[in-house]
Amino acid sequence: MKHKVIFTTERGLRHQQDALTAAPDNLSITMLRQPDKATLMENLAGAEFLISERAGVLDLDIIQSAPHLKLIQRLGSLTYDIDLAAAQAAGVPVCYWPVPGVIRVAEHLVMQILAVGKKLREVETVALAASSEWGASQRTTEDIFAYNWSRRVGVNQLWQRTVGIIGFGEIGVELARRLKGWDCTLLYNKRRRLPEIAETELSLTYVGADELYAQSDYLVNLLPYFPSTDMFWDTAVFAKMKTGAYLVSCGSGSTIDESALAEAIKTGKLAGAALDTYEFEPIRTDNPLIPLAQAGYNILLTPHTAAGTEDAGNVGAKREQEYSNIGHVLAQRPLQYRII
Repeated sequence: MKHKVIFTTERGLRHQQDALTAAPDNLSITMLRQPDKATLMENLAGAEFLISERAGVLDLDIIQSAPHLKLIQRLGSLTYDIDLAAAQAAGVPVCYWPVPGVIRVAEHLVMQILAVGKKLREVETVALAASSEWGASQRTTEDIFAYNWSRRVGVNQLWQRTVGIIGFGEIGVELARRLKGWDCTLLYNKRRRLPEIAETELSLTYVGADELYAQSDYLVNLLPYFPSTDMFWDTAVFAKMKTGAYLVSCGSGSTIDESALAEAIKTGKLAGAALDTYEFEPIRTDNPLIPLAQAGYNILLTPHTAAGTEDAGNVGAKREQEYSNIGHVLAQRPLQYRII
C-alpha cells in the first residue's frame, strides 16, 4: 500500500521533478504548485502527509480538511504561516526541516558581501605581486610592520552597514540570521510582507523597492525567474541605487541585465558586484562582466556553486532526506526537528 502525500511548492518543474525522483517507493506524491485554498483542501481529504516547501499558509480550515493527516512537514525553517494551535488540537505533529542547499547559499552570500566590500581580488593581487615599488621589506616585530603598504582605498566593513534583500524567501531568512552578528540594518522587499512576529525574530524592516535601493550599502538579489522579473536589474534600477553600493546575487541569472551592471561598475555608480548565476549558463565568453573582472574591477564571479558541491550530480541523495520524518512516522520513531 502506498501512502498519500501532498507536496506543495512555489518552485518550477525541474525542482519538482527532483523531489519526486527522490521520494521513497511506498509514497504516492501529488505535487501542487501554489495551490489555492480550495484546491489544497480538496487534495488533503484523503492524505496522510503534507509537505510544505518553504512557504504557504496552513490555517485551521486546511488542517481540519485533512482528517487522516499524520504529519505536516515544512521544508525550511519558518513556520509562522502554519496554525500550530490547530495542528496541535488535531493531533498532527509539525516539523521543520533545514535545507542544506539553502544554508550553503546563505553562507556563499556572506562570502560575496565580504569579498566585494573588502576588495578581496584586488588586495590578493597586490599581495601575490610582492612588488618592490612599495619600499624595502623588513622583518616584522611588535613595532615594525607595514600596514596597508600598497595604500589601498575603499576597503570597507560589513559591521553596522545596511543590507537590502530583494526576493526574500528561505535563503533570505538564513542570510538574515547570519548577518545578525555584524549588527547590520536589514531591509527587505517581497511580494507578500512577512508578519510582524517573523520580522522581529529576524530583525528585519520592510521597505518599498525604491527605498531599498536608495538606502542599501549591499543589495542582495534573490529574485526567482518569472517573466515579470526578466532583466529586473536594469539601468533604471541601478540608477536608483546608492552611489558606491554593491550588488551580490544568487538569484536567477536572467533577472540581471549584465551589460547594464557592467556599465554601472565602469562608471563608478556601483563599487562592485559578486554573481553566482548568469543569463547564459555555463557562462559565455561574451559576458560583459568577464573583461571587467580581468581588468581589475571589483567583480567576483563564481560558477553557480553557491549551494555547494556535496553530492554533486546526485540531487536525489540530497532531497531524499526531506522524506525522513514520514519514514519515522510509519516506523513509529521520534521525529526530527519537531515543533509540536
